[in-house]
Amino acid sequence: MPLSARAIYHEIRSNDETYRLFCSIAAKGESQGGWENARIAALTGDRELAAKIARHGADEDKHGKIFLSLLRKRGLEPVPVPAAADYCIRLEQAGIGLAHTRLRDERPLGEEELLKYLVHSRVTEQRASEEVQQQLGIFRDDPELGKAVSTIAGDEEKHLAYCHEELLRMVERGHGPLVRRMLREYALVEIRTYRDVSLAVMGRMGEVLGWSGAKRLLLGAGIRAIYLIERLWSWRRMTRLRPPEIANALGVPATSRS
Repeated sequence: MPLSARAIYHEIRSNDETYRLFCSIAAKGESQGGWENARIAALTGDRELAAKIARHGADEDKHGKIFLSLLRKRGLEPVPVPAAADYCIRLEQAGIGLAHTRLRDERPLGEEELLKYLVHSRVTEQRASEEVQQQLGIFRDDPELGKAVSTIAGDEEKHLAYCHEELLRMVERGHGPLVRRMLREYALVEIRTYRDVSLAVMGRMGEVLGWSGAKRLLLGAGIRAIYLIERLWSWRRMTRLRPPEIANALGVPATSRS
């Protein structure tokens, strides 16, 4: 009864139904991120920041298309994402980031709203970067998945660097206490949401793959144990800010910020 991440990923990948669900969840999340970033860019008055947000959104759209392409290569179509497994929507419902109703409004975003967006991005990009690095370790040399995972991993590294850079600018402008408070609040909500979504996804995968009750119990216990470790200590990795190794990571030419 192999329970390693490598064994689980390979098991999911080997079954058309679980592979289709995995890629559908990923594609929907990335595409939604693309739309959100495009709307935020359109509502941002700072032209340099807006250009970076737009670039971020274009990358997310690209990632969504990569997952859809992986499905097409297997002759598969995407499936609806179960509500319990929709990470992005569940974060929005928990009050994290900017609501879709706000993004459909044409009013320019205020500075605190931009801060909400940046903190949301900092926390969720940390998770995305960690997950894709794990997948890269498993599939780097895979002829079907290696290139796709490598491309996404490189982009996520740049997205995370950009979040650090922009939040540090907010700190320099006197928003340090608010940034720290929001980072803590968002990180704690994210780890709880990630636990619940992981349990929902693993539950569905287990049904399809016919996992034994013992295997489901052990995997569920593992997910809950990770949450406890994060809740007690490692959530702090999502709240630290440091000058990024990659400066101006999204490649927007430096100009005077308006």
